[in-house]
Amino acid sequence: MAAPAVSQPRSISSKTESYVDNKRKEDIRQANILAARAVADAVRTSLGPKGMDKMISTASGEVIITNDGATILNKMEVLQPAAKMLVELSKSQDAAAGDGTTTVVVIAGAFLKQCFTLLSNGIHPTVISDSLHKAAIKAVDVLTAMAVPVELTDRESLIKSASTSLNSKVVSQYSTLLAPLAVDAVLTVVDPAKPDLVDLRDIKIVKKLGGTVDDTEMVKGLVFDKKVSHAAGGPTRVENAKIAVIQFQISPPKTDIEQSIVVSDYTQMDRILKEERNYILGMIKKIKATGCNVLLIQKSILRDAVTDLSLHYLAKSKILVVKDVERDEIEFITKTLNCLPIANIDHFRAEKLGYADLVEEVSLGDGKIVKITGIKDMGRTTTVLVRGSNQLVIDEAERSLHDALCVVRCLVNKRFLIAGGGAPEIELSRQLGAWAKVLHGMEGYCVRSFAEALEVIPYTLAENAGLNPIAIVTELRNRHAQGEINAGINVRKGQITNILEENVVQPLLVSTSAITLATECVRMILKIDDIVTVR
Repeated sequence: MAAPAVSQPRSISSKTESYVDNKRKEDIRQANILAARAVADAVRTSLGPKGMDKMISTASGEVIITNDGATILNKMEVLQPAAKMLVELSKSQDAAAGDGTTTVVVIAGAFLKQCFTLLSNGIHPTVISDSLHKAAIKAVDVLTAMAVPVELTDRESLIKSASTSLNSKVVSQYSTLLAPLAVDAVLTVVDPAKPDLVDLRDIKIVKKLGGTVDDTEMVKGLVFDKKVSHAAGGPTRVENAKIAVIQFQISPPKTDIEQSIVVSDYTQMDRILKEERNYILGMIKKIKATGCNVLLIQKSILRDAVTDLSLHYLAKSKILVVKDVERDEIEFITKTLNCLPIANIDHFRAEKLGYADLVEEVSLGDGKIVKITGIKDMGRTTTVLVRGSNQLVIDEAERSLHDALCVVRCLVNKRFLIAGGGAPEIELSRQLGAWAKVLHGMEGYCVRSFAEALEVIPYTLAENAGLNPIAIVTELRNRHAQGEINAGINVRKGQITNILEENVVQPLLVSTSAITLATECVRMILKIDDIVTVR
């Protein structure tokens, strides 16, 4: 009789044990959220025009000084998988909009903080995730309603938005020079047939040490950061240039397989040298016959592109030579010169050449560069020559210029401007907070939390500028409640002003992609309830 009595509680316990406790899942979520928030807090101090810079020291001993969110996170060695997602998030924003890489990570960090609180209150992750998705869709609608349309002919507005992007960078004092330069560079490469497409690979940035950032210029043509090969006294300046881009070598051929040739007497040696001379002379005669007087030779990994002998004959033929042109530059060069690359001497034709008014070697700083200007039928490309007193400044100027170019590209793709200075975020917070009151149950509670989270941007801007964040954000909320939707934080004056009148503007695409990408990332982190390591 005792046996059934014992077996019954065991069957009951097996039923209850089928519901495994959720402690491990909660711990995994908690660990993921804390790791991701740690990454967000690391870059938070570099947000805004008064943000701090980071000095990054790599394992190889290289030092980088920057406050570009994407660069900081890219160089960080993040090991935790969820934290790596925030690094990828910053890269996504860099690819989509080019600017707002710090903003997107800070917003994601604020959302995760609110998710942590909501999870602690017992709300299911799926409910939080769905509410966040709805809040993001509503936020994009609110931002679009706030936006001001802009035309590409309105150069001033484009310069204002590029300046806003540059104002938070290390080289912010040069924004009056770099902003118009970025606008002009993008407008030069915009194709009227496809006005919505801008390929930033058509804008080549050449860095040259020496001078200051003030010496940065846009060159309508080509610039090579190398000197002319004139070991044999060849020309360094050619007018009415006929330019060939060649992918073969003007040097004696080598055997196809690795082998050695034994020369037993001087007559054989003379014959080899004579053959070499005739081979090179034959090539140069074919080149000269087309009227070509400038050669751009692609870098070769097999053998020397030119020898002393070939340089001597090229100098006699008055042909200017630029050697070691990188393989990945060939496409840009041929597009600019409107010519074709020549892969073999037998295909050397006059119709494959490019034409320019002037090719010359110019002394710059402690080195030399080659400039090609006045190109006939030039393709839709341009070159920007960036100068700087040291390598750190040049690298940061290049990164800042890239962000400014991306901002102008955003405006070409989506022609709407929006106010900066925390104005859109506080307006979103206000409108989402009002919308949360209309929603029922848990949804409304979650949306209200996310509305509060968006206040992190104006709060951080004020904090980094050394202002009183609580007083500033309260005043900002008050002004927006009175209907001043463009009221934002003026960090220079340390007060709330109409930020549109202060010319602090940014493309709509930067704000909308920041919200949507941050939402996607947070929703993904929320849905993870376990980490499986595969060895």
